[in-house]
Amino acid sequence: MRFGCVFMPILLCLVVSAKAEIYIVTVEGEPVVSYKGGVDGFEATAVESDDDHHHHDKVDSTSEVVVSYARHLEKRHDMLLGMLFESGTYDKLYSYRHLINGFAVDLSPEQAETLRHAPGVKSVERDWKVKRLTTHTPEFLGLPTGVWPSGGGHDRAGEDIVIGLVDSGIYPHHPSFTTYNTEPYGPVSRYRGKCEVDPDTKRSFCNGKIIGAQHFARAAIAAGAFNPIVDFASPLDGDGHGSHTASIAAGRNGIPVRMYGHEFGKASGMAPRARIAVYKALYRLFGGFVADVVAAIDQAVHDGVDILSLSVGPNSPPSNTKTSFLNPFDATLLGAVKAGVFVAQAAGNGGPFPKSLVSYSPWIATVAAAIDDRRYKNHLILGNGKIIAGIGLSPSTRLNNTYTLVAANDVLLDSSVIKYSPTDCQRPEVLNKNLIKGNILLCGYSYNFVVGSASIKKVSETAKALGAVGFVLCVENVYPGAKFDPVPVGLPGILITDVSKSKELIDYYNISTPRDWTGRVKSFKGTGKIEDGLMPILHKSAPQVALFSARGPNIKDFSFQEADLLKPDILAPGSLIWGAWSLNGTDEPNYVGKGFAMISGTSMAAPHIAGIAALIKQKHPHWSPAAIKSALMTTSTTLDRAGNPILAQQYSETEAMNLVKATPFDYGSGHVNPRAALDPGLIFDAGYEDYLGFLCTTPGIDVHEIKNYTNSPCNYTMGHPSNLNTPSITVSHLVRTRIVTRTVTNVADEEETYVITARMQPAVAIDVNPPAMTIKAGASRKFSVTLTVRSVTGTYSFGEVLMKGNRGHKVRIPVLANGYSR
Repeated sequence: MRFGCVFMPILLCLVVSAKAEIYIVTVEGEPVVSYKGGVDGFEATAVESDDDHHHHDKVDSTSEVVVSYARHLEKRHDMLLGMLFESGTYDKLYSYRHLINGFAVDLSPEQAETLRHAPGVKSVERDWKVKRLTTHTPEFLGLPTGVWPSGGGHDRAGEDIVIGLVDSGIYPHHPSFTTYNTEPYGPVSRYRGKCEVDPDTKRSFCNGKIIGAQHFARAAIAAGAFNPIVDFASPLDGDGHGSHTASIAAGRNGIPVRMYGHEFGKASGMAPRARIAVYKALYRLFGGFVADVVAAIDQAVHDGVDILSLSVGPNSPPSNTKTSFLNPFDATLLGAVKAGVFVAQAAGNGGPFPKSLVSYSPWIATVAAAIDDRRYKNHLILGNGKIIAGIGLSPSTRLNNTYTLVAANDVLLDSSVIKYSPTDCQRPEVLNKNLIKGNILLCGYSYNFVVGSASIKKVSETAKALGAVGFVLCVENVYPGAKFDPVPVGLPGILITDVSKSKELIDYYNISTPRDWTGRVKSFKGTGKIEDGLMPILHKSAPQVALFSARGPNIKDFSFQEADLLKPDILAPGSLIWGAWSLNGTDEPNYVGKGFAMISGTSMAAPHIAGIAALIKQKHPHWSPAAIKSALMTTSTTLDRAGNPILAQQYSETEAMNLVKATPFDYGSGHVNPRAALDPGLIFDAGYEDYLGFLCTTPGIDVHEIKNYTNSPCNYTMGHPSNLNTPSITVSHLVRTRIVTRTVTNVADEEETYVITARMQPAVAIDVNPPAMTIKAGASRKFSVTLTVRSVTGTYSFGEVLMKGNRGHKVRIPVLANGYSR
């Protein structure tokens, strides 16, 4: 207890203690990643400056120099707190030393106010919550034939690259992460993360494939949100989400996905041989706290990961930071990029609404979610010959047999059970088994399914317990925001999602079911049979942007002012993705106790990019994070399989879903194409100094705020934020004319001549100069793009710059401009 409670009643005491909050504090002085010397007795620890962009070597975190400087910073944190407050009135949770210089501390709002005014303190932010952004994809992306052979086949794809996952932990015994029958994994000398041991079994969480495993829960514990029984005080996944994202990025190749006796295919990660480093900071019921997530990122970079995958984003904007790019999250990630780590972050699941992104900064690769080419469909065939389409990953009822249809509300045991909303078939004990046995049970989809208190898995279990041969779940009302994902079930079953189709079925049932004057059924005469829904139909209209995927425009501050920077960056598969699941995972009611789950979310899209980035890093070990991101973006595609422009799922006026032509606000530069990304020809490189220049040039950002978070003064400007050397061009307020410059570097083995062309929607004129250029291997050249307002439309005009090389390289970047006046 933090307060003397001798004379107070205990209850009051608890109320007083609960007033304490968690704060993230930054203080003066350089963190390890950017300390260039100057403090007596401590040598420089900074990464070499960015003059030579594409050779980023990491900080050697075990060196005596780093350890002693980090210790010095921590002592200063403790001294500051010890000078200001009495011991016992506060609780320091973490000292951040590597990427930002500061600490997380649990104290009262009054104490926080004192800290705010203390000398040497730069910022005090109240902690806020984050949430997780909830297998056929390797083939869909062309990895087995196009990419893995160049990395030495799937046995070598991602060899010795370490992918750090900040998520809900891992289920280490899952076949996707085991090391049976694989070539032994040797040590990776530059990675030095800890391996926690399971407190119950005393076994290590690591096995060579999993190379590091730690958990971060101090903020969760201090906030009273942590329950060790379900959350596990270890890296064990109590949710499923973390095992799933890890298996997408780096799960073993060819692991059979079996459920209810059916094999749905073989699961594989994008980089099957890459190592997995687990940093658990998310928990199943409450998500997580920024203080824990920042500690996890700080540790991961310190340990030496190559790639960071973050399927997590802030729930809501933080309180004090006005600038989206400088919330503690993004500021920490800027340090990660400075240390040479590539960061993939989920765009968020707030789509399809504009400005719904939760990932903002140019130093992060922000990933949107696509639907790939698998669709699961099933059919119910009625006694009158009508075929009703629906979804259900289920076997068929017996061939050539038809069965009687029985509606749940016609077989209630007695009328008193109405209060249990019996039609959603969640409780077998309220329904009459004698009337259901051997028949097909009809159930109603209610709001309980939307909020998760009812599940399709439970409908299937109810039907089975009552002896039904199958079940039908009808959706009779439109539920805005409801996602109907096919769920694997052991019993024949189908979910009819189209309201008009449900009406057809109900009309047929009512006509063919005679009743007496009280409405009681005399005899059940309606019949039907359920077809097989286990085989996916491969569609040519893939990929499409998923409805839930968060959309641009990007914002520069939390009053939602538009930024001169495109987000999201890239589109990757994120809908109905099979992956590993934790046997004690509870995040998805339909997959409780299962070893695999098929779920959707930008959470699933980010690890696809992290895994593909690992393959690029394996081939080009010295590339900067910006170079890897550029390679992914400039080689992406804006066409679907059939060669038509990619479509995006959107809501129509009636709240039904429809498809519209996608724009860069939906997919960034387009859908990832891993094969082309390994050999992009040209890259748009950038480093820490460029990102600093971008911040310093963005209008409305407070220079002090920049200095607080980066410890760097603004002594360099790029004229306009749209001049940041990104593989996209965005001008949110185009007045008359603007000239934007870009620099490209030839990363191929030989000289190449590129012809540069551009096109744009008619409201804005576009011009490029020079029209062609020859670039030697390893050399860089500038070009400029002139944008001129032709007519003011009040919306963005979209276009692109295309660079075609005479050795076959194609480089494309999106261009967006909103013309305000001519």
